[in-house]
Amino acid sequence: MPTEAVTDLPDPVLKNVSKAEPAQEQPEETDLWQLTRDNFGLDLSRQHPRIEKQLRWYAKHPKYLSRIHSRMQRYYPYILNEVLKRDMPSEIALLPIVESAYDPFAYSHGRAAGPWQFIPSTGKHFGLKKTWWYDGRRDIVASTEAALTYLQQLHKRFGSWELALAAYNAGGGTVNRAIRKNRANGKSTDYFSLRLPKETQAYVPKLIAMARLVQSPQKYAITLKPLPNKPYFRIVETGGQLDLAQAADMAGTTTKEIYLLNPGFNRWATDPAGPHYLSIPAASHDKFQASLAKLPANNRINWSRYKIQPGDSLITIARRHHTTVDVIRKTNNINGNRIRSGKTLLLPTASKRSSEYVLSESQRLISKHKRNQKKGSKQKVVHKVRSGDSFWTIAKNYKVGVRQLASWNNMAPGDPLAVGKSLVIWKKGKGDGGIIRRVGYKVRSGDSLARIAGKFNVSVKNILNWNGLDAKKYLQPGQSLTLYVDVTKAN
Repeated sequence: MPTEAVTDLPDPVLKNVSKAEPAQEQPEETDLWQLTRDNFGLDLSRQHPRIEKQLRWYAKHPKYLSRIHSRMQRYYPYILNEVLKRDMPSEIALLPIVESAYDPFAYSHGRAAGPWQFIPSTGKHFGLKKTWWYDGRRDIVASTEAALTYLQQLHKRFGSWELALAAYNAGGGTVNRAIRKNRANGKSTDYFSLRLPKETQAYVPKLIAMARLVQSPQKYAITLKPLPNKPYFRIVETGGQLDLAQAADMAGTTTKEIYLLNPGFNRWATDPAGPHYLSIPAASHDKFQASLAKLPANNRINWSRYKIQPGDSLITIARRHHTTVDVIRKTNNINGNRIRSGKTLLLPTASKRSSEYVLSESQRLISKHKRNQKKGSKQKVVHKVRSGDSFWTIAKNYKVGVRQLASWNNMAPGDPLAVGKSLVIWKKGKGDGGIIRRVGYKVRSGDSLARIAGKFNVSVKNILNWNGLDAKKYLQPGQSLTLYVDVTKAN
């Protein structure tokens, strides 16, 4: 996990990956595992208890390695060839196993994201753009470029790949201090001699252990499924914003596959401000290119006309239509935030229903909530963030863990909380054997919050949170409420 940027070296300039496909030369080896073995550069003969511990763990968890393989097949051909093009040890291509289990959607409690686990500040330093539409830390092409550049800088700084890897995980300053302390005490300054954070002490051994499994899988009773040495995807310059469901149709593949190859995109379309490239399955490249060439510029995304209603603001319209204020301003030539009721706005609109964009940020969160609900009898509470709220205060109020609360919402404890944001909290149902169900309720004449709460054996506070209500406002007959009720305790 890269925790800090190198400050004593000039900022690297990332190459423009959108203008050229990766030059993936085909060596004699047809299997990527053999190509990896042929280019090992670390000392894999070293014997150390920390390495042996990691070897034992990997060898005992073949299902974990199988899950990783299913992810690697999309990304490893590209990443390994990028590593070799820079004349770096091929073990570096295995590093995303240690960082993220090769999951581009991995997000840690320390706010690290993507296959190479960049935190926001380091990602920004290395040119990884982050917007509402896009997060470059998850982009396979951009994040690999940044990670390899960072590692090369660290290697130049420390003169050792083991120390460079340690600095990638703990930060160059941490490694520098450990080196200075050992030097002052007359001790060796190699990686295994340094006193480093616990996570960093296990970090390099994990990579060496994985490389040794690849080197001699039969020795550890591990079977490595073949990885053909051919590109899984090809990079296509799109020239502008494009609906991802439409891109999938043009490539003759699924929307899920487009997201898996382009995990940097958060929403239903690419970022209007770029990057303007997509990774397309290699077998679909020609079909996609031909379809893109015929696509009129005004058909890249759908557009709808929206009549401004009294009380509307650019922020509320943007939220309602899953876009941003900046996009609305730019599309409609608006300066500032003033809009007039009765006027019409042109808004970008997804071509398909939201569930089709299966790995968009919102759909990933919905899937996570469904998985949590299946884990047993749990009560779903929706908390609307108020001014002064923090993860700590909310977690304390609901008697849950801070990290757990953040994880439920695909966030990290250090992420900022915007006022009005909805957070989902999962609490155990009251009593043994309770069955929690989502119940829709229409407010009737004479109803009050207290009366409804008593009827369903829930608290007024929960009704307010579940529905984002203001306790000072009266309920209206016909108003729809969502309740999470233990059906064994409802009156």
